Amino acid sequence: MSETLSEIHEYTGEVTPGGPVHVRELPGLTIRKMSVSQMHNNVYLLTCRSTGEQLLVDAADEAERCLALVALGGGSLGHLVTTHQHWDHHRALPEVARETGAETYAGVDDAVGLPVAPDHLLRQGDEVRFGDVVLEVSHLRGHTPGSVALAYRDPQGSTHLFTGDTLFPGGVGNTKMEGQSFELLYGDVVERIFGVYDDDTHFYPGHGADSTIGAERPHLDEWRERGW
Repeated sequence: MSETLSEIHEYTGEVTPGGPVHVRELPGLTIRKMSVSQMHNNVYLLTCRSTGEQLLVDAADEAERCLALVALGGGSLGHLVTTHQHWDHHRALPEVARETGAETYAGVDDAVGLPVAPDHLLRQGDEVRFGDVVLEVSHLRGHTPGSVALAYRDPQGSTHLFTGDTLFPGGVGNTKMEGQSFELLYGDVVERIFGVYDDDTHFYPGHGADSTIGAERPHLDEWRERGW
């Protein structure tokens, strides 16, 4: 593997394609974030600190960089979650799944749109476990039929939530294309995210910078009124 990645341990979440990996160390979990492709897709590697087991969120593109990211974590990759079926979030999925042998996961209603049939189909309320880490699954409709978000409730801190393209700083994901629904997505995000997780929850979207539930909550009515 020729790709070499550099790391920044003063985490800001402001990553750029080809730039360094940002690392956030929690007591039980290490989060690594990088950006790939002209679409500025975020790829997240989660490493259980007690067992070394690893999970990748969205093998979006640049398979060699995704595999180099796995190597930074110091172990093999056992689990690979695709947050939704849009092409820009799974371009490296076939190669990364083949090279690592990782078990694959995706929302049940998005599975047919993926280039690799998932080993595990995710539904609202499911859990994904690796090592000592448990991720809660939220099914969020409207951007795609089967989009999922993953939440890690840190026993010693706040919750960390990986939202794909369902929630961003400043609003919910795109719902302007045929078959999408702002009403569905907004309703699910309000009920299943803002209604469940507290203001200290840090969330990590599929593109761009991170935010917190507390920073976005005051704007929910504004989002509903503008319709996006």
